[in-house]
Amino acid sequence: MISGSVGWIVGVSALILFASSSLRHILFQSNAWDLGIFDQAVYLISQGQKPISSFLGFHILGDHGALVFYLLAVLYKIYLGVYWLFAVQAVALALGALPIWHLARQAGLKDNLAVAIASAYLLYPLVFNINLFDFHSDVIAIPALLTAVLTARKRQTWWFCASILLVFLCKEVLSLTVIALGVWLFVFEKRQLHGAIAIVSGIAWFVIATKGIIPYFGGAAASVERHLSRYSYLGHTFPEIFKNLLFHPDLMLGKVFSVDNLFYLVLLLAPVILGFSLPGITPLIGAIPTLAINLLADDPLQKDLTHQYSLPIIPFLFLVVIQSLAVGQGWLRHRRAIILWALVAFLALAKFGYFWSRYLIPIDTWQATREAIAQVQTKGSVYTTAEISPHLSQRKSINLTNVHSPPVNLNTFDYILLNVRHPGWLSSPEFATSLVNQLKNQQNFKLSYQRDDVYLFVKQESGVRI
Repeated sequence: MISGSVGWIVGVSALILFASSSLRHILFQSNAWDLGIFDQAVYLISQGQKPISSFLGFHILGDHGALVFYLLAVLYKIYLGVYWLFAVQAVALALGALPIWHLARQAGLKDNLAVAIASAYLLYPLVFNINLFDFHSDVIAIPALLTAVLTARKRQTWWFCASILLVFLCKEVLSLTVIALGVWLFVFEKRQLHGAIAIVSGIAWFVIATKGIIPYFGGAAASVERHLSRYSYLGHTFPEIFKNLLFHPDLMLGKVFSVDNLFYLVLLLAPVILGFSLPGITPLIGAIPTLAINLLADDPLQKDLTHQYSLPIIPFLFLVVIQSLAVGQGWLRHRRAIILWALVAFLALAKFGYFWSRYLIPIDTWQATREAIAQVQTKGSVYTTAEISPHLSQRKSINLTNVHSPPVNLNTFDYILLNVRHPGWLSSPEFATSLVNQLKNQQNFKLSYQRDDVYLFVKQESGVRI
């Protein structure tokens, strides 16, 4: 039976998370990468079309083999709207508190302490921050991973299998987390059957996804090796990287033991470290794949509490806290202390302040942008800024302005919507201005709307295609 207070906490948290991500989107702070990509894919699936992302240039399954988008498309059939993705994300993140509460109670902790740990999870800064960063299917894996641990301990094999299957559907790399989870269950939890299932199925799905699904649907452009630039200091192919890791460990050690990684670990662990103890540390085995991937990467985005790359670590951090408290260890062992420290960490590291700072920067063109978007009345192809893209991504063809990759032929677009004052990610005022001047001199484009440096051009040649 679920504690009434936990139910209220989860419900209120889901509403707050949904309202926050929706408001960010309304303020034109969401982005083509990644919200536009996923919204377009889910829309196309719901319309019975191939989800070829015009942003990526290949089938959405070629990105991360995330079959979960086909499930999300059912929601778009009920009602077309990107807010479904925000709702799913908010609910998934909030629901993570339920298995945490159950796991705490299962470990013998009192209800008030279990509620405190569940609250600390909801206050973990990355939970709030990732909710603001567009949409990522990874969030669905958080409650699924926690439920997998809960059902393994209850020996509910079929529910365990369903939980890890849902994890597999979210992203191919999460199969590595499932493998590590299986090792922990097999060795330390003495759940040999469930551990073996996780290890074998994790290996199988990783091979199927990386050697089958991703190359089949994405081709060479979607190869898993496209991400290797983040590890270029180790090599440019998987064999080269493995060789260097084996014979030149100094390359790896120099990267792992760096100031950036130390700062990353401080950010990651600070909200929960006071609840850790040596006897409770074994669940961190499940976090090893994700932690290793992030520590070895050159990309600074993998070393913060803003992006999705650290999400799979969260369940195991709170499993450590629960296990530590269950044996009477950890510095914080009282409800008020746990919640107070979690609140301090949230206030220090959560990005709620963006709503009255950076999110309001383009407010001076907000009304003009809304009016221009309202005039895009067909499903014709669109060329626009990264921030406007997610508001128009429910169509077959849409691309974002990119100063490093200008369009070869503007005539391939039916609508071109630009914001010269706030040109957005990958663009610049100079690039946007040059596009506006170029379009004004093209007879087949008509300036349909202009206000506050926002320009909408509509192609006149043979009319706009629907």
